[in-house]
Order: sequence, then C-alpha cells, then structure tokens
Amino acid sequence: MTLVNLIFYLIIFLTPVSFLYAQNATEILSNIAQLQQKIIELQGKENSLQKQITLINSQIALSSLKIDSIRLEISRLSKEIGELATEIDRLEMLLTKRSELVLRRIPESYKRKVVPQFGLVFLSQNFSDFISRVKYIEVVQRQDAELLFQLKATQSNFSQRKDLREQKRKQQEVFQLQLEKESAELVRQKKEKQVFLDQTKNDEATYQRLLAAALAEKQALDRALVEAVKVGPIKKGDPIALVGNSGYPGCSTGAHLHFEVRKNNAWVDPGQYLSSKTVTDEQDGGSRSFGSGSWPWPLEDSIRMTQHFGKTPYSWRYSYSGGIHTGFDMISNTSSVIRAPADGILYSSSQPCGSSSIIKIKYIDHGDGVNTFYLHVQ
Repeated sequence: MTLVNLIFYLIIFLTPVSFLYAQNATEILSNIAQLQQKIIELQGKENSLQKQITLINSQIALSSLKIDSIRLEISRLSKEIGELATEIDRLEMLLTKRSELVLRRIPESYKRKVVPQFGLVFLSQNFSDFISRVKYIEVVQRQDAELLFQLKATQSNFSQRKDLREQKRKQQEVFQLQLEKESAELVRQKKEKQVFLDQTKNDEATYQRLLAAALAEKQALDRALVEAVKVGPIKKGDPIALVGNSGYPGCSTGAHLHFEVRKNNAWVDPGQYLSSKTVTDEQDGGSRSFGSGSWPWPLEDSIRMTQHFGKTPYSWRYSYSGGIHTGFDMISNTSSVIRAPADGILYSSSQPCGSSSIIKIKYIDHGDGVNTFYLHVQ
C-alpha cells in the first residue's frame, strides 16, 4: 500500500472515525505533501554539501511522518477492534437469551398447533371466550414469528461483527508489517546521514571531490565499452583477472572487486544472475544471503560484501545513477582470482580515472544484451 493510498484510506473510507483522528491525518497528509514537494525541488538543484544534508533531513522527516500515519491507523483499528469485541460480547449474551426463549416456546407452540380450533369450543365458556382464545393464539403466533425473526437477525449481526473484527485484525497486521518496514528504513536513513557526515567531514571540497571520483569511474567504464580490446571467447569458470586496487587514489579506496551487470545497457541487480550464497555483510553487519539466479560467483569463498547494489550508505555519491550503487563490491578471504560466471567474449581496457590514476577494467559480453563488468583489477 502506497503512502498516498494509506492516507486516503485513513481519511475517507475507514468510518466511523473520530474528529481527532481525521484532524491528525489531514495534518500529516499536508506535511507529507510539503516534504515531497521540497524533495523534488532539492533534487533539481545543483549538487552541494548543504543541499545534500537538507535532502537527507527531508527524507528522514518524510519517513517519520509515514511512521506517524501508520501508528495513527493502528491505534484507530485497535480502538475499533475493542469496540467490536464489546459489541460481540453483548450480541452473544442476547443470542443466548433469545435462543433459550425460543427453545422454551417451541413445546408450547407445538401444543397450540395440535389443538384444532373446534376443540376450543369445548374449552371455551361461551362464544366471546372462544373469540378471545382465538385472538390470543394469533397474537402468540405473531410473537413467536417475531421472536424467530429477532433470533435470526441477532445471529446474522453476530456473525457480521465477528467477520468485521477479523478483517480489522488483518488490516492491523498489514499496517504493523508496514510500520516495521518504515521503521527499518528510518534507521537506515539515519545511519546513511551519519556515514555521509563522516565521509565528507562536513566539508564542501571533500564532498565535491568524492562526487567527482564516482563520476570519473562511471566515465571510465563508458569509455571501456568503446575502446576495450577484445581478448577472445571464454568459458564459465575461466580465470579472467586478479582482484586489485587500480584507480587508486582517484576512484578506488582499497583492493576489491566491483562486479556489475548490465542488461541492454541498463544496470540490474547482480543478485538476479548469481546463485544464492551466504556472505559476510560488511555494509550492514552479520551474514546475509544474496542471489537468486544460477551463475557461480566471480570470487571463491569466503566472500565479504563491502557494498550492496542499490541504495547504500555510500550511494549518495552516484548522482549519475539516481543515487544507487550499480553493482556488488566484494573481497574473497581465500583467493584473488576472478572467474567468469558464464560463457562469453572477454574484453580488456585501461582508462584514466581522475587526474593521476589508471583503472583497469574487464568486461564479458554474454550475448542477449547482457554484459558483466569487473573493475579495479590488477
């Protein structure tokens, strides 16, 4: 459920809702709209340290508002579930009483049905008494019918309230999962801000230098696609290079393999191609499984992942890609040999990266628009 849908659902469709809830939801929606507009405006401005700090702070504030809106919804649902529980208890007691009353009246109603009207003549003292007895029986029969109708209505209402309570419990579970997701995102954003401040040292020159280094690496990769020398066909598992630190200091900070996959010249998550593997996750800590494809990994076990694909604490540097890291950064504890994950044609290139650095790049054309890239090799 998107944020806009969540707020629209909160304000319009979830009735009845108290004025306080509606007022809070409207205020949150207004603040969210203002922040979203601010973020759009910031993204269109020239890169500067202050702009990036303001952008990060705005994203943190937006995530906090999302959390507030979800908590408001969970609170509202909790209140409605409690009210439904009280109503269900009341209906259950009423249902029990009416069921007992119907069960008691059934034998009496049966007796009245089996006594023919002509028998009332013998039971009546006179004609007026006879008419009174007939009218009494008609009244009792109408009351019995009304009682059965009330019983069925109570049963239906009881069932509807139980179903509604279950629906709201499921909605609450969905919002609880959303809350956990948004809370984790907020933690990530705060960590990203701290890493950003540590990296840039809150200095404009350092910030611009890091941006320039990331862009230089991307430009070197683009030139390699045009100028690389064809090495020849290779098979899956063939060694193609050694992990290195080429490009230092202009566009590398230490020995590692930057492994990237492009499909029709668009960046894609390498995990879509690599087989599932549990690696040491140095970016977020602990161990984590990556990969859902069939390719073997380009490095041997055991592998340490220093930066994921996508949004990372360091990906603010990659403004050219919309702020995502375009591959996997990894190191092997046992071997520096890089092996081809699939058959293809191998190419090799050396490109300037920064004012005084040379980065060495290998890439493999696997056909069908799929290329894999290997950066910083020896």
